[in-house]
Amino acid sequence: MLGEATTKMTMVYWRSDRFWLGKLLEHPEIMTQGDTVEELEENIKDAYLLMAMDEVPEEYQVKEVVI
Repeated sequence: MLGEATTKMTMVYWRSDRFWLGKLLEHPEIMTQGDTVEELEENIKDAYLLMAMDEVPEEYQVKEVVI
């Protein structure tokens, strides 16, 4: 499954009037919010996986490759 490998990315985040907002520096198109920083971090992980898995069928395989 995709979640088995770990990738570190940089989350930039700040407090708005109501929520914590954040985006990934490596993927600035991914932006989300949370009531807490912990919820924001979970939401940004989910948003990244949704973007990464877009158009991938339910039945898929994973292989680590060296680039």
